[in-house]
Formats: sequence, C-alpha cells, structure tokens
Amino acid sequence: MKVLVIGGTLFIGRALVTELVKAGHDVTVLHRRAQHDLGAVGRKQIGNLMADRNDPAQIKAALAGQKFEVVFDNVYDWERGTTAAQVEATALAAGDSLQRYVFVSSVAAYGAGLNHYEGDGLAGEDHADAYVRNKANSERVLFRLHQRYGLPAVTLRPPYIYGPGNPFHRESFFWERFRDGRKIIIPGDGRRLMQFVYVKDLVAAAIAAMETPAAVGHAFNVASPKAITQVETVQALAEAAGKKGVELVKVSREKLLKAGGHPMGPKLYFGFYFDLPPITMLVTKAQRVLKFKPTDFQAGLKETYKAWKAISGTLPAPDYLYEDSVL
Repeated sequence: MKVLVIGGTLFIGRALVTELVKAGHDVTVLHRRAQHDLGAVGRKQIGNLMADRNDPAQIKAALAGQKFEVVFDNVYDWERGTTAAQVEATALAAGDSLQRYVFVSSVAAYGAGLNHYEGDGLAGEDHADAYVRNKANSERVLFRLHQRYGLPAVTLRPPYIYGPGNPFHRESFFWERFRDGRKIIIPGDGRRLMQFVYVKDLVAAAIAAMETPAAVGHAFNVASPKAITQVETVQALAEAAGKKGVELVKVSREKLLKAGGHPMGPKLYFGFYFDLPPITMLVTKAQRVLKFKPTDFQAGLKETYKAWKAISGTLPAPDYLYEDSVL
C-alpha cells in the first residue's frame, strides 16, 4: 500500500517506517526538512515530503496530487501545540484514496481518572491543559469527519511510551543516576500510578489498525495492562539496569516545586512529564479487535537499557545542582 507517515523521523515514526517498509509498503514521510536521514530499509527507498503539519496551506500543497491509501498521523508540536483544526486540515488534504487515517492520540485525552474504557467521555473542549485539549478535540473532529463523510479514521490512545530511541528524558533520566550512584528523588509518597506501552507494541497496534477492517471508526487504548506506582517504576528501571540497593528519597511536591522543579523541566526531579496525576485505562478492546499482545514490561525495559547503554558515553553529562539543593 502507499503509506504516508507524518512525523516519520523520530521515535515512533522511525520504528513505524521500518516495520512498514519491511512489510513491503511504499512509504513516504512528511516532516519539516527537505531531506530525511532514514536511508533505505533493505532495497526500499523512503519518500520525502516537506511541510509544517501545523500549516494547512503547506500541507495542502505537499499532498496535492498524491494518492496515499494510508496516513499515520503521529506527530505533535510540543512548542506550539497541534490543534484539532490543524489535524482536520491534514485529514481533508489527504484526498479520496484513503483506506485508513490512523491518529496517535494519548491517554491524556481522557483528562483524568482511572480504568478508562474507550467509550468514556474525553476531556472538555475548554480543558486548561493545551495538550489534553488538543488531543481530545482532534479525536472529536476525526470521528465527526468519519460520521459525516466516511473518513476511515482510527485513533490510538497510548500512555507513557518507552523504548530504544526515546527522545524524552525519561528512562535515561534514571539510568544516568543509577550509573552515577545517585539517590533517586520520589515525589510525595511515590504511589501515583503510571502506565506504559513499548514503542514496538504501539507500532504493531498502528499497523493492525491499518489492516483490520473492523477498526475503522474506533478508538483503542494501547498499553501494558497493569498500571504500576512511581516507586515500582523506579524499581523496574533499576532491575533492567542490573542495579541493586538504589536509595529512594521521598520529597514532598511542595518542596520540589518551591525549589524550582517542574515535571517538564528544565529542573526535572522525576523524568520528563513523569509526575502527573494518574490516568489509566483498560486494553481489552485492543486485545480483542487488534489482537494486541503487549510486551512484558521488564523485557521491554531490558532491551531499551541495552540500546541506551550503547550510546550513553556520547551523551552530555547530567547537571545535578538542582537535585543536590533538594537533597
């Protein structure tokens, strides 16, 4: 099939492009640069389209005359946000040859709460958090296009995504500190729940959404079935790195924030965006319809650690000044 991957040069996109090409699909990536660094997979060359997905005019021009059968929309602009209107413009510009439009949303689209099913309501259009609002509104507009015009939309709702090549300072945040013999700050009592999905599992679910006729018009929660606490998360990361006796120090969030800390940095205390009110979900629908089979969390972490360790010596040295001031 002729496939377009929007945002195909980073974390999710790179893994997705590789699997699509291996499966024999004709793949093109759309991003903001004139060239990509993906090279070829086997003997397959990967096409390139240049556009800012947040600019409807650029998207329309880039897609003019193209006949893609599948679009994977998995990029979000963290600096400017990517709104529902921008997602809608992309979907409308994709043309009339589409058999599937797969949008990577987020568990954040629910806004708050535990054990969500896909039929639960999404966060309101006036939600205070722009990311939450944009993801929820983008899903609404895609399903509205599906209902009115037959857009073959599917949305995926992953929680925290982990795996080799993760550009966010998450797993690596802790592995740096284990390596350097540091104490690990635990915000509050460390009991906030976290849920994860291995990047390869998310890619598998995205491809299943493309291949499964019954997926059209549906949203799917895609995650490891079990949510774990922040303390359990750190323990799992330590086990993956083969580290024992890691010292955990519980510090109140009030103290962390008063000292200048923030969940998104620059003064991180628990990995990028890792200390948020919990949102968890159930994945039985994806297991039933997409035949989703999550990778064992510890096995996925070990593979991720192996990839990180191979490049860790080339990464900038961490700055521990903020943590030292707190500890």
